[in-house]
Amino acid sequence: MGMHGCQSGCEAEIAELNTVIDAVDDPREGYRIVRQHIADHQSRGEAIPEDLLRMERILFAECNAESQGR
Repeated sequence: MGMHGCQSGCEAEIAELNTVIDAVDDPREGYRIVRQHIADHQSRGEAIPEDLLRMERILFAECNAESQGR
């Protein structure tokens, strides 16, 4: 039980992040926000939610595509 109710808390965090990222035009800013949330989890010694890692990979790919003019 070391996750301290992470299931609902993590889902709320992901939902909030999706809302914030949708409001941001620049995928680099979205990526920076997601990376900060990952760093926060790491600094607290928590497991990083899979959905958060998935968001990071998607935003990273979007940043790469945009930087290559796609």
